[in-house]
Amino acid sequence: MEAYADALAGRLRQKGDHGNKGTFKWLIDQYRLSGHFQALNSNTKKVRNNLYYHIIKDSGDIPFTKITRRHIQNAVDRRSDKPSVAISFLKAVAPVFKWAETCELIKKNPVIGIQRPSIRTIGMHTWTIEQVEIYRKRHSINTMARLSLELMLFLGLRRSDVIRIGKQHVKDQVLSIHTQKTGKQVHVPIFEDLQKCLDAVGQDGDTFLLTAYGKSFSSSGSFGNWFRDRCKEAGLPDECRAHGLRKAGATIAANAGASPHELMAMYGWSKTDMAELYTREVNVKKLAYKTAKMIADYM
Repeated sequence: MEAYADALAGRLRQKGDHGNKGTFKWLIDQYRLSGHFQALNSNTKKVRNNLYYHIIKDSGDIPFTKITRRHIQNAVDRRSDKPSVAISFLKAVAPVFKWAETCELIKKNPVIGIQRPSIRTIGMHTWTIEQVEIYRKRHSINTMARLSLELMLFLGLRRSDVIRIGKQHVKDQVLSIHTQKTGKQVHVPIFEDLQKCLDAVGQDGDTFLLTAYGKSFSSSGSFGNWFRDRCKEAGLPDECRAHGLRKAGATIAANAGASPHELMAMYGWSKTDMAELYTREVNVKKLAYKTAKMIADYM
């Protein structure tokens, strides 16, 4: 039994033919043929397939009926030094076992009751207002480089969504789109500053953002690489990336008093965890200021 836990936790690589019926690899492969997996968006499937590749590589020979809650919890705990990795692992295996239970391949879902690691930090670098202004100074309002920043900052969209939007998504100055990652529909108004940039660049293409060849970006990765180069042109540090602008907008909104549910509505989060992380940090700062002021006033 310990061997199963070790393999799931990444401590042991099993040898043999991973394709045998009854193995964890076989179960994962069957799940990937299911309607549930096929209904996922292409980006999610790509991420999950990459995770499954590594899980199978380490644990493919394990008989899936022998996997218990303790084994899954050990696997999550083993990755707890990087909470996002542990959570991604859990998100990958949870639907596999849920599907297996529904199909009566297992009697009990071992993922039920697993304790997820808490998100301790917001993670990647959040742009400062000063960095935004440096970028704006380098890239004028009539450039695609400038428009990319303004779209991500004011609309709060992920890379996978910002490269898809165009004039067809806008009605009465409100942009509406189903986000690719969560499937949630968001409605975000286009205010004057962003509209000025859109007007300066033009809106003739199928999407607002176009490559130097006048084509839409083929993937979020290619857009991210292109935007990274624009940041370098502005002399910004390497930590300034596209995702950091989305975080900058969320931080500004939280500091201005946005509630978790207001943040969820704009940023398309399906759970309150991430939204509360932003508002919690703001509340901590406010409480610390209030406490420090009490001391200062008393002294």
